[in-house]
Order: sequence, then C-alpha cells, then structure tokens
Amino acid sequence: MRGRTAMAIASPVPATIVTGFLGAGKTTLVRHVLSAARGRRIAIIVNEFGSLGIDGDLLKSCGIEGCTEDNIVELANGCLCCTVADDFLPTIEALLGRAQPPEHILIETSGLALPKPLLKAFNWPGVKGRVTVDGVVTVLDAPAVASGRFADDPDEVARQRAEDPNLDHDNPLAEVFEDQLSAADLVLLNKADQLDDAALASVREEVERHLPRAVKVIATREGQLDPAVLLGLHAAAENDLSARPSHHDSVDGEHEHDDFESFVVPLKEQDDLDHVAVLLRPLAEAHDILRMKGFVPVQGRPMRGVVQGVGTRFRQSFDRLWKPDEVRQGQLVIIGRTGLDRAAIEASLINSGLGAPVPA
Repeated sequence: MRGRTAMAIASPVPATIVTGFLGAGKTTLVRHVLSAARGRRIAIIVNEFGSLGIDGDLLKSCGIEGCTEDNIVELANGCLCCTVADDFLPTIEALLGRAQPPEHILIETSGLALPKPLLKAFNWPGVKGRVTVDGVVTVLDAPAVASGRFADDPDEVARQRAEDPNLDHDNPLAEVFEDQLSAADLVLLNKADQLDDAALASVREEVERHLPRAVKVIATREGQLDPAVLLGLHAAAENDLSARPSHHDSVDGEHEHDDFESFVVPLKEQDDLDHVAVLLRPLAEAHDILRMKGFVPVQGRPMRGVVQGVGTRFRQSFDRLWKPDEVRQGQLVIIGRTGLDRAAIEASLINSGLGAPVPA
C-alpha cells in the first residue's frame, strides 16, 4: 500500500519440550540434536529434580559446537511444572531479549515433571505470541515399560479392587508416565535395541493404549533420530490443551512431588569405573531406587567418570578432563519414592568403599 511502510512481524520462536521419566534418555537425545544442528542457534533449558545439575553439566562438556555455557541454562532444585513463574518465564524472556535470540529452544524437563502446567505457561503475558510449542516429545525407556515399571496392570488392579474396594491403588509412577504420554506430539521408544521384536511390539501396544489421540511412535537407539523429525512438528501445543488430559487437571495444574525424594552423596576416588556399577546394582535393588547418576574420579585417569543407573541397569563412561583447579570429588544423585532409608544407603555406600563420609 502506497505511503505506508509495512512492518515485519516476527514469527514466534518455536520451542520443543522434551519430557520422559527418569533415565529415559532425554539428555542423550538433546545432545544428538545439538550434534546435528549445523550452526542453527539452539538454546537449551535443562531442568532437574534435585540440587545437583548432572545433565546440564554433561551437555556443557560434550564438545559439540553449540554446547556452550551461553546456550545452556540449568534450572536445578525445582521442577518446571511447579516453578513456571519463578524460573521458567524469566529464563524465556531473557533468551528472547538477546541481541541474537535463539532460532529454536529445547526444554529438557525433569523426569518427574508434568508437561501440561508448562504448556499453560506459554499463554502467560510476556511470552504469549513470542514463543510457540512446536511439539512435545516424550522419551520412554522401552525396557522399563516392558518390565511394567511405570504402568499398572489393569487386570491386577481390577482383581485387587474387587477383593477390597477401599484400597487406594494410586501409582505416582503411572500417573507421571500417563501425563507425559497424554501431552505428547511424538513418542520415542528409546533403548529399543535392548528388546526383541515381540517385547518391543508389546511396549508399543501398551503405549498406544495410553495415548488419548493419534500420535506417531518411533523406536530409537541412544536417542538417534534425524532432528528434522523432532523440530518442525508445528503443533502449537499451547493452543491445544483440551486434547492433552492430565491426572492433575482438577487441581488447576498444581503438582506436588511429595511422592518422590532425592539426595546427593559424596563418592571417593575409585580404582575401576566398571566396578562402580557392580557395587551400585545391589544397592538399587535393595532400596528400590529409581535413578542414580553422578561423577566419579578414577585413580590414574585424567578424565571424569560418569555413572548412570535406571533401576538396576547401569552404564558408565568418561566425559571430560578434570579441570586443573577442580577438586576430584565424586558425587552421586539418588532419586526414589519418598521413604528412602538415606542413612542405610549412605552407610552401604561407605561400607562398599564407594561413599565418602557426608560432611557435617
């Protein structure tokens, strides 16, 4: 139109929410996306349940272009689904206010986070219209689902209810699992290589039974998936909340983590990293620990050891050199259902030679 200058209206920055239970492989997936970013400006928000940010530190030390401290924001000791106003919104506004805002934002939620309260936050003043949820990607630990770790057996629940209708069969693990699936625009069955074809088919059937609508389900190994499949779903999920039911809709998105707890224990330097997993496995089984992850100094090795466990399944590796001014002190995060016997766990770690005395 003559005499008028058209003003370009900036398109909202797409954001992808990566959700999934503890140890499903979310950080591995994010790392893979960064490795294939090809120079694209991607900002990462990493949220963890507990006070020690293991996943953010692993991303910062990955050596991939784009894995810089400027592009990775850690929000530890508070779940995003509970702290959107205090933590999430100021972080998003700060990213958008940069001289060169990100072209895409990846949000890795805590393994205990419910996605829906976070989705609602994208409609808050200050970010509405400036950011859109391109999609919710739910990463599942396929072997854990196969073992019945997260979902109740409906036939068994029905049998128990028939025997005693006063029993409370609420399963906090199943609720988180189902809420994360209900919010999904894409579901990844990660660690699929650890299952045979029949078991994987059974997991897929179980997952699809919990999905409230048609959602693509893809089997993956080590989070290996073309980023083009993840980024560009164009779901605008913040405008589609009614299609994403939650167990916590009736309490207006409020979500307590009273069902779960975490704590950090110091670890001593070890002679062999592989032996660490051997010592941790019976501890996880004895105390029904959901998740263990941390850093371990290994004698004679200049690189930092990393150990991660989901239930009784562990893996270990070395991620980076210890810094010259860094204290070679190991730390292990332990996450489980409320009621963990912390004193017994700490004593067991010390008796095995893994744990160091907890500072007073």
